[in-house]
Amino acid sequence: MKRIILSLLAVMVTTVTYAQIQMPPASPTFELKGTVGLAEVKVVYSRPSARGRKVAGELIPYNEVWRTGANASTKISFSEDVLIEGKPLPKGDYALYTQFTEDVATIIFSKNLDWWGAIGYESKDDQLRVEVPVKHPSSHYETFTISFSDFTTNSANLNMKWEHTKAMFKIETKVDERVMAQIKEQVIDGTPANAGVYFQAAGYYYDTERDSNLALTWVNKAIDASPQKQYWVIHLKAKLLARLGKNAEAQAAAKESMKLAEEGGNPDYVRLNEKLIDSLK
Repeated sequence: MKRIILSLLAVMVTTVTYAQIQMPPASPTFELKGTVGLAEVKVVYSRPSARGRKVAGELIPYNEVWRTGANASTKISFSEDVLIEGKPLPKGDYALYTQFTEDVATIIFSKNLDWWGAIGYESKDDQLRVEVPVKHPSSHYETFTISFSDFTTNSANLNMKWEHTKAMFKIETKVDERVMAQIKEQVIDGTPANAGVYFQAAGYYYDTERDSNLALTWVNKAIDASPQKQYWVIHLKAKLLARLGKNAEAQAAAKESMKLAEEGGNPDYVRLNEKLIDSLK
C-alpha cells in the first residue's frame, strides 16, 4: 500500500510540474494550398495582428530581412519548377523572407529552412530574389494575410497584406508545352477511346485561341462519340462557330445547348447560352 501511495504521489507531482494553461496563440499558424497551372503551391505561416500598432516601418521593419509573418519563418513549397516574376525557381521547399522599403519589397526564397524567424539568415542561402512594388491601400487588414488571386491557366499572384501595406508576386508554371504534348500524343497522333478527351482538347484550343476549325472537328467527334448530347459540349461548339463567324449555326447550337441545360436543371448554362445568342444578333 505504501508503494502504491508513493507512486500516486509521484504521478501527481509530475502532472503539476508539467501542467500548462492552454491559451490561443497570439499569431496562429495557417496553411494555404493552391494549384497554379499544374503546380501545387503550399504556404505555412503565422499570422500576427496589428492591435493598434504601426505596421509599415515598425512591425514590418524597413530595410531589414523579415520573416514574413510571426514565429518561425514562413515556408513555401512548389511541386514543380516555376517562374517567379519571370525568373526561374526550381521545385522544392523554401523559407520565404521579405525586405521592405516604403515603395519596394524584395521577395527572398531561401534554401535554409532551419532558422527561427530571420535570426541567422544569410544571403548565401538565397535561391532567388525578386523585387516588386509596395502598395498602401486604404483598406485595413488587421491580421497579416497571404492569399492567391488573379488565376489564369498557368499563373496566379501571391498577395501579402497587413494593415495598409500590400505586396504581391506572380507565380507562373509551364503549362502550355505539357498540355500540347498530351494533345499531340492522344488526339493529333492518336485516337482517344474516351470522347471527353476530344472535348478537353477542343476546349484548350478555344481558351488559348488556337485553330478553331480543328477544335470544331474535335468537338464534333466528341458529340458523335457520346451516347447522349451534353449541353456543355454543344455550348463549346456554339462558341467555336461564333468565333469562326458562322453566326446562324452558332445560334442554333446555343439554342440546342440551352434546351438541354434547361432539361438538365443547370441555370448557369442557360444564362451562358442566352448571353451568347444575344451577342450574335
